[in-house]
Amino acid sequence: MSEIARHRRGGQAGRRAERAAAPIVQKKYITREIPLYELLNAEGLEVVHEESMTILAEIGIDFRYEPALKLWREAGAEIDGQRVRFPRGLILDIIKTAPREYTQHARNPERNVVIGGRNTVLAPTYGSPFVRDFENKRRYGTLEDLQNFIKLTYLTPELHHSGGVICEPVDVPVPKRHLDIVYSHIKYSDKPFMGIVTAPERAEDTVKLAKLCFGDAFVGEKTVLTSVVNCNSPMVWDGTMLSALSVYARNNQAVLVTPFIMAGAMAPASTAGAIAQLNAEVLAGIAYAQLVRPGAPMVYGIFATTVSMQSGAPMMGTPEPAQMIYVATQLARKYGVPVRAGGMLNGSKIADAQAAYESLGTMIPTLLAGTNFVLHSAGWLEAGLAAGYGKFMLDADQIAMLQQFAKGLDLSEESRAMEAVREVGPGGHYLGCAHTQRNFKTAFYTSQIADNNSYEQWEAEGAKDANQRATEAAQRLLAQYEPPPLDPAIDEALLEFIAKRKAELPNAVT
Repeated sequence: MSEIARHRRGGQAGRRAERAAAPIVQKKYITREIPLYELLNAEGLEVVHEESMTILAEIGIDFRYEPALKLWREAGAEIDGQRVRFPRGLILDIIKTAPREYTQHARNPERNVVIGGRNTVLAPTYGSPFVRDFENKRRYGTLEDLQNFIKLTYLTPELHHSGGVICEPVDVPVPKRHLDIVYSHIKYSDKPFMGIVTAPERAEDTVKLAKLCFGDAFVGEKTVLTSVVNCNSPMVWDGTMLSALSVYARNNQAVLVTPFIMAGAMAPASTAGAIAQLNAEVLAGIAYAQLVRPGAPMVYGIFATTVSMQSGAPMMGTPEPAQMIYVATQLARKYGVPVRAGGMLNGSKIADAQAAYESLGTMIPTLLAGTNFVLHSAGWLEAGLAAGYGKFMLDADQIAMLQQFAKGLDLSEESRAMEAVREVGPGGHYLGCAHTQRNFKTAFYTSQIADNNSYEQWEAEGAKDANQRATEAAQRLLAQYEPPPLDPAIDEALLEFIAKRKAELPNAVT
């Protein structure tokens, strides 16, 4: 190896060591200083809105949950079996009680997030049964994996929310799994987190754990959970989701009310038609929550992909889902409710070029559209079937760039840099001028994972691809982890409740 190569390699190693030793400074949720991008004008938006109102009034939504049918009947909807049709104006009147924004409280008040307005809150991926591990092998997720991802999220400054089921801990019995998931979020992070929605009793257990953590009175008045329920598109709200939604709404806890749209399979094979159906489904869900408890915080949820007409597989990062994000966020603002959309969505099996361009093909519209809550911001692979350690770190690197972009352009005197232009003059260079010396460490975003060195240096360091570098970065970050403080009395109460509930629950679903 040449003397120059050794010098460069040593310098890079020193910079890495310096970064690793630097304290991690958590960032506040994004408050966007950039303009919104809106795809439709007012007339076009009204066309989509009216089609949704027609779906609600003439076709209707199935509510497969008797308590919901009772509430809708009392509210003046038309009930035919499980089909609910909504006279025009009814839904919009009901959702007026939903707040435009709300604060989700974390057990560390410095980590509280405000969801709505110009704010964007980022959370990691959710729901993957598989992980792509440190050896880049695909296998089922474990409780240790879930806890690793929670720790990585806690250590990632640009992730403002701990999320929920980042990966499924399949080594824990399904009826007891929710207890370990919620406890892990409370124990290993002090950021806000999500609840469990797979059964109403699991939602109830989540609320009880939250009360042990925050106190009964606090949870009675404040929102400490933001969870997610999915509509069974097309146009069915089932009992499992509605009963969990009821638990959280009744306790004043927030929910991302989200149809699961795969246009061409679960919605029309057209972008405008899919948006109209999605809008009808989500409005029906939010309105139901307001019947349960007027004023309960709810988020207009969007999860939108298209389906390959050749294979039936979901497609992400393509133009049509981006259009759905732009229009649906416009509709949410029209109705005055916070909105969830997007994420680093992709269909790739590994963290490769496809994963990168599909992820940003979804995430850039997510930011520009003015999304308030972003699930799946880091780690998503294989259309959500896998959570990748390397992909998590690659995504974290990208969302750090997007957070920087969302600040807008600095036009301060220091940023305009006329002092530097005068000092250097024609024909000079800026490397040694006073302005550069003051600002060289913070002037531009520097990726912690991308390799911008010479070919020779890259080869000398092992010729590693981006996923290898990212996976190693995840391991280094986990080595830095120290748990946030947790009151021992609270910890003891949580563990006692969990032990009691586990003794009551079976090991298998019956």
